[in-house]
Amino acid sequence: MAESMMSKAATMEIPINSNGDSRNLAEEDSLEQAATIQWSLREKDLQQVMVSGPNLNETSIVSGGYGGTTEGIIPTSSIKDLRMKSMGVSNAPSQIAAYRIASQSDDIPCIPGSNMHHTSSNSSMTAEEATRGVAVEKFDIMKKWGLNTYKCTKQMISERFGRGSRTVDLELEAQIEVLRETKRKYESVLNLARALTNHFYSMVQTQQALGDTFADLSQKSPELRDEFGYNAETQKLLCKNGETLLGAINFFVSSINTLVNKTMEDTLTTIKMYENARLEFDAYRADLEELNLGPRDAVTMARIEAAQQQYQIHKDKYERLRNDVTIKLKFLEENKVKVMHKQLLLFHNAISAYFAGNQQQLEQTLKQFNIKLKPPGADKPSWLEEQ
Repeated sequence: MAESMMSKAATMEIPINSNGDSRNLAEEDSLEQAATIQWSLREKDLQQVMVSGPNLNETSIVSGGYGGTTEGIIPTSSIKDLRMKSMGVSNAPSQIAAYRIASQSDDIPCIPGSNMHHTSSNSSMTAEEATRGVAVEKFDIMKKWGLNTYKCTKQMISERFGRGSRTVDLELEAQIEVLRETKRKYESVLNLARALTNHFYSMVQTQQALGDTFADLSQKSPELRDEFGYNAETQKLLCKNGETLLGAINFFVSSINTLVNKTMEDTLTTIKMYENARLEFDAYRADLEELNLGPRDAVTMARIEAAQQQYQIHKDKYERLRNDVTIKLKFLEENKVKVMHKQLLLFHNAISAYFAGNQQQLEQTLKQFNIKLKPPGADKPSWLEEQ
């Protein structure tokens, strides 16, 4: 069967027809006279011929028929070139093939699964890159923090043992020390004023209870009604004046508390930031001085340049905070004088009027400083608030 197929394949003829052009008739007649096509294939290529068919690029036209010599073999590719030249068509198979491949790729529909795969892979890569970027950023922050802490700790230990130098502003340091001492004294005044308020409140409550007892006994002891009545009225009057004085003392305590624990504390917070900036500035200054004393090779020069940049950054920060501290100390001093002048005058007038028994002067003092007393039971929540 293989031999019969071989004989059939060997005797196959490929007719080459004209496309209707009268100018190529002579050439087509000569081509039709090249009768038979012979396949010069080996036996191992027979199966490929049977499966895929003959390949025109590998065929040859033999003049002389079956069994003729191979001298008249003309490759079909040359015949194809002759026909195309005679028709005026240039042979550019690579360009034509590229155009066909491009057009076929445009006609192929997109596969949804592939797009989803690309989208999911791109999103996963983006999320992974974002996570990696956050991790790198945190690592850089920790690295800078660790380096800064090491330098500051080294500088602080050097200052403690007297080996390192520190930047000192004598005038500013003196003002800071005065502020700290003033705050300690004002805290003592505040604590004593709170203790006075608590003791005086207890005394007022005792006077009120004593006045109620005297009034009850005046009703139950007819023989001592007048005596118990006088004492009851006196205790009630003292209780009323005591509540007025408590209002003045509470206002005094509140103002001192604001001055000490808010205004002064805010300034001291800025001072702490200034001191930390001073320590960092001295640490990077010492680091730069140490590098300047070393050799001047390429690596050292790069480190010196980086240290110079860090030195300038911390120097600017130090100077900015020093100016902030100077301004806050100035305003604090002005505010302290104004507040204490008012509060000391209030405390003096209220105490003097109370112990002099001058009720009108005591009430006038509260009006002068715009102090409003809370009515009895004002601190107790209403029935709706309790519910």
